[in-house]
Amino acid sequence: MTKNIVTGLVAHVDAGKTTLTEALLYQSGQLRKLGRVDNGDAFLDPDQLEKQRGITIFAHQAELDYKDLALTILDTPGHIDFAAQTEQVLQVLDYAVLVISATDGIQGYTRTLWSLLRRYHVPAFIFINKVDSVGADPAGVIQELQAEFSAGCIDFTSGKVTTGDTAEAISIQDDDVLEKYLDAGELTSEAVRQLIKQRKVFPCFTGSALKMEGITNLLDGLQEWTLVTPPAEGFAARVFKISHDKNGNRLTWVRVTGGTLKAKSEILPGEKADQLRVYDGDKFTIQQEVAAGGVCAIAGLTSSFPGQGLGGQADNPQPQLQPVLSYAVKVGDRDPHVCLKALQELADEDPQLKVEWSSHLQEIHVHLMGEVQREILEQLLTERYDLPLKFSQEQILYQETIDQAVEGVGHFEPLRHYAEVHLLLEPGTPGSGLVFADNCREDILDHNWQQQIMTSLAAKEHRGVLTGSPLTDVKITLVGGKGSIVHSVGGDFREATWRAVRQGLMELRAGGHDVLLEPWYQYRLTIPQDQVGRAINDLQKMGGTFKMAPNDGGTMAVLTGTAPVATMRDYATNVRNYSHGQGQLDCVVSGYQPCHNAEEVVAEKDYEPTADLPNTPDSVFCAHGAGYPVKWDQVPSMAHFPYMK
Repeated sequence: MTKNIVTGLVAHVDAGKTTLTEALLYQSGQLRKLGRVDNGDAFLDPDQLEKQRGITIFAHQAELDYKDLALTILDTPGHIDFAAQTEQVLQVLDYAVLVISATDGIQGYTRTLWSLLRRYHVPAFIFINKVDSVGADPAGVIQELQAEFSAGCIDFTSGKVTTGDTAEAISIQDDDVLEKYLDAGELTSEAVRQLIKQRKVFPCFTGSALKMEGITNLLDGLQEWTLVTPPAEGFAARVFKISHDKNGNRLTWVRVTGGTLKAKSEILPGEKADQLRVYDGDKFTIQQEVAAGGVCAIAGLTSSFPGQGLGGQADNPQPQLQPVLSYAVKVGDRDPHVCLKALQELADEDPQLKVEWSSHLQEIHVHLMGEVQREILEQLLTERYDLPLKFSQEQILYQETIDQAVEGVGHFEPLRHYAEVHLLLEPGTPGSGLVFADNCREDILDHNWQQQIMTSLAAKEHRGVLTGSPLTDVKITLVGGKGSIVHSVGGDFREATWRAVRQGLMELRAGGHDVLLEPWYQYRLTIPQDQVGRAINDLQKMGGTFKMAPNDGGTMAVLTGTAPVATMRDYATNVRNYSHGQGQLDCVVSGYQPCHNAEEVVAEKDYEPTADLPNTPDSVFCAHGAGYPVKWDQVPSMAHFPYMK
């Protein structure tokens, strides 16, 4: 019986991931000729930009059959600037193959990938590549994996897994399995498969993808040690990618997780699957249906987005990896609306771009991960849309939160309208985003009105009052309010809700309880021992933390810690210069923390919250048949519903 498995290849850039994909396809007979990334003829780098750059920029699909294994391979980008695409792919995998260079070992982005694999509970095989290169140390890499990632990273290269030292090393990873192993003296193959599926064991294979060494071992391992994911009942699928083909057709890439996806069926309200395409490289076949476990691209959907669940599949939460840089688009003599439309189409493919039109600056802004993504975006705009646009110097994307609870109130009462909303704003846990809750009795506010308020809370991106940056890590609870059977209509509760959020934030600002956040790097700095003093001095000036690894007697020292993106983003160049090329800095965005120079940033932004009319904190009351504005600080004393403070 054929076993259908979807696997994704993930790696730090230059680890040889795409070359490994090529080798797997060739070894299984899928390809008659081996392609090369550096020759621009790799099977899964079909895009012209990928050929020019020699890197994978977009996720691609390939199919192979090996013995009783039908393997769908999703090749992912290896550069951290495109990590958001990789994160989306991880959410539809049965297993991942993590590729690590035998000469370089664990890199900064490797750690990010490992964290993402853990976040999405993806079992992983590990292929230690380039064992034929000078300085390769596959045994040392496995030791590094065991020390830093998991003791369950075990060498499966010999194939003798259920007996001997390998079996003992595997059994130790689970108490129940160990007990049975000690009783029987042998490890069952099914127990090994379960431990791998449970992410307690990570099979390691060694080889050279370029020299076709170790490829059969890896294929045998995937065939022997994988388990099929049970399908959900009824139709279900998850979107992991949006793209456009050469003819401009919009494609929604999905993994079917339950039931059967049929062509011409309604997938979203009013949207049908016009065509189901199963891709293999840049070629595809049209299918009438795709069963659970399959991967395909759907033509005909217009409102789908990465991370969306279809049918019985729930949507995924917001991706962990978010851009931390903002760029202004220089349109020159081009029509801004044409440029905006092109960028919005690209943002449809990658929602992390977050294309915004700043009406008061008359500028387009985009959110990006880094310089390489910016360069690729400029090329895409030129080649796909004939728009040779440039981008300004990057700006840090700040966020805002609070450190104390407050009740905010919003009142909206122009003539013949009425709504009042009371919201409790509380500090949330770091990384939680905005969380909305309802704690209001229906004898106070009708159920329908409460629904309007909760919908309004989720309907916009709320902004802080320090710099106008997005609000995050706040729990907002509906605690009270008032409506009118006669006068409360349509958007009244929306207006009151949004004003209540801003009014509460203004109260906190007056008391110094709002907090500006900035993105921070988690870094690993490898530096010659005689440069440690210089490095520590630099880190202190950047406002970073540091910890030095124990010295093993070598010539290089390792410093780890965190530092603001704003101060460290150009530091890699300095490291290379003062260490004469010997030093290396690996940085990964670890999240948002309080801004190291908040007062300076707030002064520079010079944001006036009361002048931001689409986000006003003020309210509207009515007297003598006419509505009139009331400043935010006067609203609590005039509120119609009792203020809970």
